[in-house]
Amino acid sequence: METVKDFDAAEYIETREDIIAYLDAALAEHDTKFLLKAIGNVARSKGMAQLARELNLSREGLYDSLSPKGNPSFTTVVKVLDNLGFRLSVKQKASA
Repeated sequence: METVKDFDAAEYIETREDIIAYLDAALAEHDTKFLLKAIGNVARSKGMAQLARELNLSREGLYDSLSPKGNPSFTTVVKVLDNLGFRLSVKQKASA
C-alpha cells in the first residue's frame, strides 16, 4: 500500500516568479489567514531559521505568527516580505 505524503507548497516554490504568482493568488482569495500561510510557506522555502535570525525573532515565534492561527503585526509581515526581497504595493481593481 502506498503512503500519500501531505502536500507542502514550500517544496514547490523555487523561483521569484513562483513566489510572485503564489502570493498574488493568495491575495486574490481575500483571506488573511490564507495569505499568512502563503507568506509562511514562502519563508519556509527560503529558510525560516535564517529569516528569523535576520529579523531578530525566534524561529518558533515566526512560525506561529505566519500560521493560520497567527496574528502577526503588519510590521512583521512587511519585514518578512522585505527580507525576502518583496514589498507590498497597491493597484486599482479592474472594473467589474
